[in-house]
Amino acid sequence: QVQLVESGGGLVQAGGSLRLACASSGRTFSSSAMGWFRQAPGKEREFVAGISWSGGVTYYADSAKGRFTISRDNAKNTVYLQMNSLKPEDTAVYYCAGRRTSTWSQRKTVNEVAYWGQGTQVTVSS
Repeated sequence: QVQLVESGGGLVQAGGSLRLACASSGRTFSSSAMGWFRQAPGKEREFVAGISWSGGVTYYADSAKGRFTISRDNAKNTVYLQMNSLKPEDTAVYYCAGRRTSTWSQRKTVNEVAYWGQGTQVTVSS
């Protein structure tokens, strides 16, 4: 059983930065694609960023491009999401996501995720 544990959420003013981390207990972490989704109140969970097994390929939602950076450290079984220039509309619960495959498909939907973290709240004040 793979466990994903997020950390790093919190309250920040607009324009500020946060760095989320997700530690995995899975033995196959280094061969698995990882990512981040988020869910705001009353909205569906949506893809934010993804990374291939080696870190060589990254994927971003349009809302995250240019502001967020996903990275991973396979030696530490950890994936990160650096979020800069945060906006109030980034407020949501952020979930770490793990796949059983090494990359993400073009669609990057919640149905492709095999493992979820418990979520960490990110609140951006205006």
